[in-house]
Amino acid sequence: MANPLFYAKILLFGEYGIIEDSQGLTLPYSFYKGTLKFSELSSEFEKKSNENLKSFSDYLQNLALPENFKLNVDEFKADISNGLYFDSNIPQGYGVGSSGALVAAIFEKYSIIKRNPENVSKEELKDLKKVFGQLESYFHGKSSGIDPLICYMNLPILIENKENVDKVALPANEGKGAIFLIDSGITGETGPMIQIFFEKMKTEGFRKTLKEEFIRYNNACIDTFLKKDLNPFFRNLKKLSLWAYEHFKPMIPESFYNVWKKGLETNAYYLKLCGSGGGGYILGFAPDYELASEMLSDFNKEVIYRF
Repeated sequence: MANPLFYAKILLFGEYGIIEDSQGLTLPYSFYKGTLKFSELSSEFEKKSNENLKSFSDYLQNLALPENFKLNVDEFKADISNGLYFDSNIPQGYGVGSSGALVAAIFEKYSIIKRNPENVSKEELKDLKKVFGQLESYFHGKSSGIDPLICYMNLPILIENKENVDKVALPANEGKGAIFLIDSGITGETGPMIQIFFEKMKTEGFRKTLKEEFIRYNNACIDTFLKKDLNPFFRNLKKLSLWAYEHFKPMIPESFYNVWKKGLETNAYYLKLCGSGGGGYILGFAPDYELASEMLSDFNKEVIYRF
């Protein structure tokens, strides 16, 4: 039987805010995917991936996981010796969950107790998130576990707060509106961006505006989007985009300053960070995608959702 595919993920709402207990909304993105495979390791990519898996398996050997979520690390190590690697086209540094998909694939294949993601309860989702956080911490130093959870579940997930997550249904995808990605052409690095955020959090003024404005707009966007209440959705989205333009400037690539502002001035589209920013993708939302696409004709875009 072929190994399952694990898709990339997009965090639509909640970047940085989820660190401070805002809500988040995230969905799988099937354009990018990865799967575990065996080969002779003849290419550089395969060799490097196999070596990375070996380092990860050493980390797993010393990791204390809860009894219900233990992995068969010996089998994993044996497979690595036989040429296991992660065949993936998910770009790294683009905020779309490259390490999340890898963690999900390893957990699915080597967890001793097998689960059907469709039957996972809300309580079990909470436990899975914690376990995935432990696993993905190898790659990021500290992980919320959200990325691997989305990749593993392959369903839209509502992050209610730091502790709780739930499966959600998105509004039917039809109509002129669209959510899309714009390629900044620059690889973003999460570490330095998070560092900037925590520096900003040291000032009382920033903490206040984050809690009183950013989190309020962010949560309102999620609520109205899930209800398909599009007028208040775009009103809050505009406030969120403007807030990011004013307060997340260091995380926005300079080449996007003008185009970001133009969206706010024309109301044809609104931009926001995809993940931690600094490069990678920028997220775009448009009530009329054809119009927005013409205005953004200089950029490479990918539609991820229609509404």
